[in-house]
Amino acid sequence: MKLILIFSALIGASLCLETFVGHQVLRIKTKNEEEVKQLQLLESLEHLQLDFWINPSAPALPVDVRIPAASVQSVKAFLESQGIQYSILIEDLQDVLDKERQDMIESAQRQRSTGSFDFGSYHTLEDINAELDHLASEYSFVEKIQIGESYEKRPLYVLKFSTGGSNRPAIWLDAGIHSREWVTQASALWIANKIASDYGTDESVTSLLDKMDLFLLPVANPDGFVYTHTSNRMWRKTRSKIPGSICVGVDPNRNWDAGFGGPGASNWPCSDSYHGPSANSEVEVKSVVDFIKNHGNFKAFLTLHSYSQLLMYPYGYKCTRPDDYAELESLGRAAASSIRSLYGTTFKVGTICNTIYQASGGSIDWSYDNGIKYSFAFELRDTGRYGFLLPANQILPAAKETWLGLKKIMEHVKNKSS
Repeated sequence: MKLILIFSALIGASLCLETFVGHQVLRIKTKNEEEVKQLQLLESLEHLQLDFWINPSAPALPVDVRIPAASVQSVKAFLESQGIQYSILIEDLQDVLDKERQDMIESAQRQRSTGSFDFGSYHTLEDINAELDHLASEYSFVEKIQIGESYEKRPLYVLKFSTGGSNRPAIWLDAGIHSREWVTQASALWIANKIASDYGTDESVTSLLDKMDLFLLPVANPDGFVYTHTSNRMWRKTRSKIPGSICVGVDPNRNWDAGFGGPGASNWPCSDSYHGPSANSEVEVKSVVDFIKNHGNFKAFLTLHSYSQLLMYPYGYKCTRPDDYAELESLGRAAASSIRSLYGTTFKVGTICNTIYQASGGSIDWSYDNGIKYSFAFELRDTGRYGFLLPANQILPAAKETWLGLKKIMEHVKNKSS
């Protein structure tokens, strides 16, 4: 064990990984709008370099924030002076990261000895792409297609599940648009394998693929994902260069042409929620937009995020209900019930604006406004204990319960499309 820890530290050093020694993650509970405003003020103080995992929006919702070691005491002093309650979720972020890297090394060793892919572990982009190749070679109805490439010229690979026919009604599923949300890419990979292996044996999957095609993009932001492995585990955005700024990257889930540049997106290039210079400026977003428009027959658009255990539908850029509110709310609740049936994990259901906060330029708002009625965003485990750093031993439970929710939605879409 000691040797593995030393090896892990050496690998981290060789990759020039940013360290987070002494960084703490606090959960802050506000009592009223005034305290929310105080936190929003805190958020605007750039010199503190705060990383809000859950943004301050309403008194009823908790706020999670990663605080660099140099700012911990001053932030705590500010909160205490204002009488704002907080608790420590993560005492030292680097300890959690060290454990995560150690788990990956041990899993890689096991995988080498067994020769089989470990779906219960976190993987590099290279390993994920190799597994996509394996699935495509193993199953005749699975094809790996490239729909574009990232800013740094990495392929955007999609698995197409199709049992025949041309331009059949289709379902879209993506993961990892925010690169640090590792449980999403991992879950998408398990789900891909589940769908492939269940066809012909599971009645629900078989009837779905006999009528519809499914397109799955497991790593929607490959540049950001690679960066979380090689440089900064907490990176969220793309890696595009911003004209006139020293800061890098755009929040790809603020870059869609749906209320672009509105509330809940930042026009400051250094912000984690920077919307970019224009809608679809990010090639990762534009590639998906072009693919979906060119196909022309998508009936559902589903996207995986973490964390908070939420199942949301439009809108985010405005706080009015969508035309299909009753059906989407009912279907969301049915999917949440399916999720809960496995391990008792509860998901809150509602529109983005009413469930979390107003956020413009998001993917499911774009898809809904472009005629794809069944547009849903899942926020996977957990509710804050580990946040974006969900331990690998929770990947399979998260993937399995999420699949039940996805399947419920897909069955409804299939029935409505036939």
